[in-house]
Amino acid sequence: MTTVTDDRRAKRNVAVLVAAQAILGSQITMIFVIGGLAGQSMSPIACLATLPISMIVFGSMTTAPWLSNVMQSRGRRTGFFIGATGGLCGSLIGAAALYFGNFWLFLLGSFMTGIYMSAQGFYRFAAADTATDAFRPKAISYVMAGGLISAFIGPQLVKVTVDFFVVPFLGTYLVAMAINVLGMGLFLLVDIPTPPKPAVDAPRGRTRMELLRTPRIAVAVICAMVSYALMNLVMTSTPLAVVGCGFSKATAADVVTAHVLAMFAPSFFTGHLIARFGVERIVATGLAILALAGMAALIGVDLTGTADHPVSQLNFFAALILLGIGWNFGFIGATSMLAGAHDPHERGRMQGLNDLIVFGCVTVASLASGGLMNCSGGDVVHGWTAVNLAMVPLLALAGGALIWLTLRPAEA
Repeated sequence: MTTVTDDRRAKRNVAVLVAAQAILGSQITMIFVIGGLAGQSMSPIACLATLPISMIVFGSMTTAPWLSNVMQSRGRRTGFFIGATGGLCGSLIGAAALYFGNFWLFLLGSFMTGIYMSAQGFYRFAAADTATDAFRPKAISYVMAGGLISAFIGPQLVKVTVDFFVVPFLGTYLVAMAINVLGMGLFLLVDIPTPPKPAVDAPRGRTRMELLRTPRIAVAVICAMVSYALMNLVMTSTPLAVVGCGFSKATAADVVTAHVLAMFAPSFFTGHLIARFGVERIVATGLAILALAGMAALIGVDLTGTADHPVSQLNFFAALILLGIGWNFGFIGATSMLAGAHDPHERGRMQGLNDLIVFGCVTVASLASGGLMNCSGGDVVHGWTAVNLAMVPLLALAGGALIWLTLRPAEA
């Protein structure tokens, strides 16, 4: 029987995970601001400018299945320490690559950073581990809300550190190393029991394919995949578009700050909205807002944008803010849907499989982002248009899946 005591422990864990999201999570916003710009400065081919971002997501994708199994057998704390260690190594290698001007070494560092990104993705699931059914969506939302602080810290650190040394971006990666070291101590405070090993005669649960064939799980995975992929598709190209339009790196950092704030600010009430209106409606709202973000981006692409054209700045801000809000509703809603659709003993295999699929699609989206931006037209306007038009088929996929689920008869 679930008791109030359970939620007291859950609330303590949420507080720790919020702090981890805020402190350690700031490195991801830092690297996403400068990763494409650094890649563009070193890449032998312009179309590969966003490949470092793709490698981060690819590292997260390939890490998720085995890291989830580690957490299932050794506990969340062990998995989170592994993630922070990966972030530390990734920042170290990235700094060395920038110093020596080696693009391929930079990709290796990006892959290692992906190990941290994978671990961070499990913060939301860890928040639900010790929570009651009623508190679960709120716990997930609160942990995601920790990204508000990282949204402010990360890009502001970029402004201070991006040109601190003669080698551009080097200072940013050195600060990211310090962030990983600082954040590791938080995981000593995590109080999430390791799931007991099942008895020999205990039910093994559904296989991965059986889980994916469960309609509610399949739709949750699709909606999470589309929400995250579209957010990454547009955000990855944004610094390239902003700087390509004649604005400064500081302006690009400000746009990303506004975007990440919009990603996490709604988390304070997303869980309450899910509890009141139902998870399907919140996910549908998120998908609709993502569509509005694409429309907002397309409205102003005819503006070449310079310091003399502030309307272009407002267009970037509007599109990226809507993109962040849409991601929040879509992704948190899909996570809540998934967390309630599998049994505890299926946690390791389902959550790892979910993140493998989600970040696999995000990897493709981030790589496609650079190709669309730099290689689909003669200028930045054509590239930015191509990026935002690419949202349409994925939105149709997620919207169709959600409609199909709501029209199905209620499951037993």
